[in-house]
Amino acid sequence: MKDEDIVERIQKNPKFMQFVSMRNTYSYILSVLMLIVYFGYILLVAFNKQFLATKIGAGAVTSIGIPMGVGVLVFTIVITAIYVRRANNEFDAIKDEIVKEASK
Repeated sequence: MKDEDIVERIQKNPKFMQFVSMRNTYSYILSVLMLIVYFGYILLVAFNKQFLATKIGAGAVTSIGIPMGVGVLVFTIVITAIYVRRANNEFDAIKDEIVKEASK
């Protein structure tokens, strides 16, 4: 069986179309969440420096902007881990099933 035949079978498979749609939707949602968090923080830096400069507690040296910045970084790591976990478990299993069906 030629590779072109397998590729054509995969592309015509309804499961593949559903898989691509599901994966893209999931990616878009996570991307939008990341953009909201990142640009939300950047907009705070640009337009509300007083809030970010607020000290945490009496006599504290750290301002509220530092933990929020760390929170953005942690959020980035967590959201990436969530995507990778789903991709490695669910998406790879679906992909393998589609390729197996097309190779028959």
